[in-house]
Amino acid sequence: MKIGLVLPSLPGYSETFFRNKILGLQQNGHKVILFVNNSKSENNYLNSKVIKAPDFGGNKFSITFNSFIQILKTVFVNPKKSFKLYKLSQEDGIPFNRNIKQIISNQFLLSEKLDWLHFGFGTMALGRENIARAINAKMAVSFRGFDYYVFPVKNKNCYNLLFSKKVKFHVLSDGMIQGLKEKGISRNDVFKITPAVDIPLFNFQRKKENIILHITTIARLHWIKGLEYTLEALALLKNENINFHYTIVGEGIEKERLQFAAYQLGLSKNVTFTGKLSPNEVRNQLQQTDIYLQYSIQEGFCNAVLEAQAMGLLCIVSDAEGLSENILDNETGWVVKKRNPALLADKIKKVIALSEEEKQHIRRKAVERVQKEFNLEKQKQEFLMFYE
Repeated sequence: MKIGLVLPSLPGYSETFFRNKILGLQQNGHKVILFVNNSKSENNYLNSKVIKAPDFGGNKFSITFNSFIQILKTVFVNPKKSFKLYKLSQEDGIPFNRNIKQIISNQFLLSEKLDWLHFGFGTMALGRENIARAINAKMAVSFRGFDYYVFPVKNKNCYNLLFSKKVKFHVLSDGMIQGLKEKGISRNDVFKITPAVDIPLFNFQRKKENIILHITTIARLHWIKGLEYTLEALALLKNENINFHYTIVGEGIEKERLQFAAYQLGLSKNVTFTGKLSPNEVRNQLQQTDIYLQYSIQEGFCNAVLEAQAMGLLCIVSDAEGLSENILDNETGWVVKKRNPALLADKIKKVIALSEEEKQHIRRKAVERVQKEFNLEKQKQEFLMFYE
């Protein structure tokens, strides 16, 4: 098959989800073409053809020139596909001006003959709901946490047109499946494929307990990750003279706010912000960790929690969406109601107080489940089945 994957940019080497999917398809003889907004990335180690979206930014001359080039493509390169796209959008009641703009801006997606056109995020399919049909391809859309749970809150009914089309949806959790069913999507058109872990890299190597409790979170520094609630919970532990150090791995727009929150809570000496780390550096950090926290307000599933479990860490997460499927409460870790720092602090204390035998039981169950249910080979096979 020839599969077009629409993404914001080329997947970085550390983006396991997309990288593993693409390599798995290629290994099974399928061709993958990447359609991206921004091709500036690491080397294209994926050996895929890359087609970049036209850039309509910059000065008036640049905008006019690039628009003219796309108009020429509309008229001389893709006239039949463009006209079909126009008619399909017209049937949907798309206003003339917007219809023409969408045809011009999406010429790069009309350039290839494909079996599948797969939008890597739900938001990337907006305004492009008819393109797959215009090029006689099947359409697929992946939903993740932000585009499924958060984006529609500010953009009411944004997916109504998409949900009216013949689409195969890829989701991360059973909760997402149920949500789509409630919107009238047939269960046969929804396929769950969870994130997966590079088991040889994040392999279980239990070390001795630290003298000081080491706690880690891997997350974008964004309000959605609940890091301020996490800091408030840790401040409660400090007030009870529990000795710990908390490491936050990741970067984002909330860094200054979170650093100031740590300062106000009296945690400046207890908290380290490392910024972004490579997979090997992440593994090294997890090796030094006793408890892994992911106290998000919203979470589609979370690959980092799987990696922590694969490493045999004691994991405590919030009950945000996919996390309660990622962790089996009291079996492979613990699930705590979100937005409740006192409840989180209490759970951390209870986990600390567990006997070594009880901790080892949880670690073993977590490692076994990740190795069986969330390995890369299983994910590759699921994506092959997705396109069949």
